[in-house]
Amino acid sequence: MGLYVEALIRVDPEELWELTQNPAHHQRWDLRFTEITYVPGAPDAARRFRYATRVAPFLTVAGTGTSAGERHRPDGERVSALRFSSPQPLSLLAEGSGYWRYVPTSDGIRFLTGYDYRTRWGRFGSLVDRLGFRPLMGWATAWSFDRLRLWCERGISPARSLGYAVAEVAVRLLAVPAALPLGPGAALTAAAAALLLPPLPVTPAARRCLRRPAGRSTAPAPAVLRLLERP
Repeated sequence: MGLYVEALIRVDPEELWELTQNPAHHQRWDLRFTEITYVPGAPDAARRFRYATRVAPFLTVAGTGTSAGERHRPDGERVSALRFSSPQPLSLLAEGSGYWRYVPTSDGIRFLTGYDYRTRWGRFGSLVDRLGFRPLMGWATAWSFDRLRLWCERGISPARSLGYAVAEVAVRLLAVPAALPLGPGAALTAAAAALLLPPLPVTPAARRCLRRPAGRSTAPAPAVLRLLERP
């Protein structure tokens, strides 16, 4: 089953397009990538790109892809699509594809994505994906979309929002041991608060994004995706 994430972002369409289509901006807010660079080529054609993700201090997985977008459509939407692959044996993701849709509404822009991928490592890779990696990718996508929303709507840079998130997690984790001297009841209350209190408005949160199309059928992948060659 493919992954789906949707966020409502109140921002000018041109600004959102720039922050998502420019690799220098994209790599700042998207937790799934450490680096994204375009391979030199014609800007209006299908673009080739390279990506890298640091998964450990001394381990980076990398790959290549192709992407294309439709900035002006009769229905007012904008779309972009990509295909990607990684030749590295250490990369669980062998290849995949996905799309972004920018749907204008009276309340803002419905920025949504749908994507899927094929894993390697046989049955072991399928198990790792189902039990851990796929849920993590869904969470990271949603968290990143909310991080982008905070950048667009509140002017909170991705670096600042990450700092807020780290600080908030630290406070929640320290709340329980700090409450232990006050007794088991206080510690249980602190633990419940740490788990159940909503994140601060300045902290990105995956829970603010839709993970399934709400009340609508999933829109088909844009036609431009079928025109992209495998990288």
